[in-house]
Amino acid sequence: MWKKIFNREVKIGLMVVTALVVLFFGLNYLKGINIFKPTNHYYLSLEAVNGLVPSNPVYIKGYKIGQVGKIEYDFAKEKSFIIQIDIQDDVKLPSGTIAELFDDGLMGGKAINLVFSSEKDFHTAGDTLIVQVVPSLMDALSAELLPKISAALSNIDSLVVSAQKLLSSEEIEKTLISIESATADLSSSSASLKNYMQTDVPMLLSNIDTIASDFKFISSDLKQIEFDSLFQKIDGTIANLETLSESLNNKEGSLGLLINDSAVYNELDSTINSANALLKDLKENPKRYVHFSLFGRKDDKDKK
Repeated sequence: MWKKIFNREVKIGLMVVTALVVLFFGLNYLKGINIFKPTNHYYLSLEAVNGLVPSNPVYIKGYKIGQVGKIEYDFAKEKSFIIQIDIQDDVKLPSGTIAELFDDGLMGGKAINLVFSSEKDFHTAGDTLIVQVVPSLMDALSAELLPKISAALSNIDSLVVSAQKLLSSEEIEKTLISIESATADLSSSSASLKNYMQTDVPMLLSNIDTIASDFKFISSDLKQIEFDSLFQKIDGTIANLETLSESLNNKEGSLGLLINDSAVYNELDSTINSANALLKDLKENPKRYVHFSLFGRKDDKDKK
């Protein structure tokens, strides 16, 4: 009897039903839906979904408490999309709860974050929640960077225009001509310096070698000088000068009396003046002194 009931067709049917049940539970598991746990449905009204799809997660403070159930649309309305979110029935949403639509990761996936209000009464299942769209990272960067990039581009344009005016000005041309002239002068100076280094510098170095060798000979000659005897002679000369200085300063010696005694000086001065006067008178009146001659006067010769 059991063989008649569980024939081949029944077995195939049971296998198909089992496969369908496993497929249903597997798909819901992959979507994150627990069909054995009851949920409450809430709705969101959006102008654009911005990439939101069914099975996207719903969070409260980073903890997943549900997911997006289904999305319906009516393009005749201003807010074309009605989003159903399935929330665990043990989670109560206070009145005024805000649903934030944000980017879940850098790959562009969307998610919904519920922000509770401070109200003490709660939403009932089927209510429509308030929605806020949180700008994505790229939107924030675009909002901050685009004005700066635009201002930078305008500055670059003005800079390029200024550079073009500067490059086309006569001053730049004159400057380039001056630089070319300076380069030519520098090349000429470099050639002169190279010639000097090749001709005059070797000669100068040879002269320096000759001078160095002469200094070497002079140094050897200086080594041969007997500095001890030379210094002894210098010391003797200095001692003689000191003796002479003492003799001149000593009033008892002849030289000291001659220098320091004013009477001797006055007598010498008087004698010199008398001698000068005698010589002067002799030159002016030589006849007065003829009788002092050894030959006598002419009158005496005539008398004899």
